[in-house]
Amino acid sequence: MEREIYREITYSNGPVKVIYEDNHVLAVVKPAGVLSQSDAGGDADLLTLLKNDIAVRKNKPGAAYLGLVHRLDRNTGGTMIFAKTSKGAMRLSAEMREKRFKKCYFALAEGTFDAPAGVFLRDFLKKDEKNNIVERDAGGKECVLYAQTLAVRDGYSLVAAVPVTGRTHQIRAQLALRGKPLAGDKKYGGHEIKTGDGEPFLGLWSAVASVKHPVKDVELVFESVPDAAGAWRVFGEREYRAFLPEMLDICERVKG
Repeated sequence: MEREIYREITYSNGPVKVIYEDNHVLAVVKPAGVLSQSDAGGDADLLTLLKNDIAVRKNKPGAAYLGLVHRLDRNTGGTMIFAKTSKGAMRLSAEMREKRFKKCYFALAEGTFDAPAGVFLRDFLKKDEKNNIVERDAGGKECVLYAQTLAVRDGYSLVAAVPVTGRTHQIRAQLALRGKPLAGDKKYGGHEIKTGDGEPFLGLWSAVASVKHPVKDVELVFESVPDAAGAWRVFGEREYRAFLPEMLDICERVKG
């Protein structure tokens, strides 16, 4: 395991914490409410921010290269890994395609999700492109999600969620289909929650990401926890950190 290093990049939605960087890999903590990459709306995005930061620090006259290996929804925060070289992007993307890229999420679900020992959820889901939502459909793609309850408090379940298939909105939709939508996930039947600055809150956080280094024979493991703000206050930062070893173990068992 590579040790984490820390620095912060100032950003309007909150600081972006860099937890690891070398010549091939960049790992950061994405703030919730920030796009992973630019879209038609023209809002600021994390990929562009990081490219600009590299260009300034390395005194590059043109745009710096940075490969987007995976994405997080706008209102999902947490650990993200980028490739700083084309070779790194190719090899990390191959790890993703061949399902060796391991990810485990904190999912804060409404109600008591009764799976303390863990369970594999299987559904066929199809995306409604017009409304940007996925629904159960026999003709859709198979989605497999491992879910294990870590703790229950104040009407919420803290669930360790490992997407085995990695489909759009998979965690959100599959928990909602069991009557346990994510906190704040109005699109999938949850109660609307706003953050302190009025942005939509979503109880989903990329806690653990693990992948083989693209050029070294080492496994990179990166972790992060949400700030105890919004509905995340149900549990404290110290509690989230205490769950990380179990999260990593779950990730290894499910995807290993």
